[in-house]
Amino acid sequence: MRNDDAGKTILVTGASSGIGALSVRAPALAGHTVYAGIRQMAPRNATAVADLVRHGTGHRVDVHAVEPDVTSQDSADGATDRIVTERSRLDVVVHNAGHIVLGAAEAFAAEQFADLYDVDVLGTERVSRAALPKVREQGSGLLVWIGGPSTRGGCPPFPAPCFAAKAAMDALAVSWAAEVLPFGIGTAIAVPGAFTTGTNHLADAGTPPTSTVRKPTTGVTNPSWAAWASVWPRSSLRTPM
Repeated sequence: MRNDDAGKTILVTGASSGIGALSVRAPALAGHTVYAGIRQMAPRNATAVADLVRHGTGHRVDVHAVEPDVTSQDSADGATDRIVTERSRLDVVVHNAGHIVLGAAEAFAAEQFADLYDVDVLGTERVSRAALPKVREQGSGLLVWIGGPSTRGGCPPFPAPCFAAKAAMDALAVSWAAEVLPFGIGTAIAVPGAFTTGTNHLADAGTPPTSTVRKPTTGVTNPSWAAWASVWPRSSLRTPM
């Protein structure tokens, strides 16, 4: 992306809280126009939208809420079309939308893995495809991918599905980077650490179905089992047949 003094037009997906919300506010304070992608603005995320409006008014910055559903190509197309219609350009796309799940990998059904990939991986593909024609036409731009520590050797137990999805997203980002570079479009992959406050991810984390995981055989000492039992409802466990 060209390094000039003109304010950029930026889209941040998954911007209701946490890293996404911060990724809206920081560049807005630096003088850029930022669109915050907030799913289900009413009623689920009405508070987040109101906070964004207050931030814009209080700091006199140019921020807007837009409602792209990253699981729908039509929705992603509509969100980017609105931005281009209003601003005549789109310079930066920040891929932050994602979901977290907690539980033993064994407990999750394949369909739950697929649902997570639909948001964390395919969602970035849909938004990129929606944005790329305009960004390529401009001859400059930037794709920012918010990754996870799973791609850099950090894979603790219990969030296995979302860490696997982030690893897949990272691979997709690397491939996109080589393909868009000839058009003047840069790529950045950010790998943040753990956030324990300021985000709704933990409160809204998905869980596997109950009664799907067996306890270890009686008498087996398993430290990881004790750790898992401390974070997972005992009612969801079952003993071997």
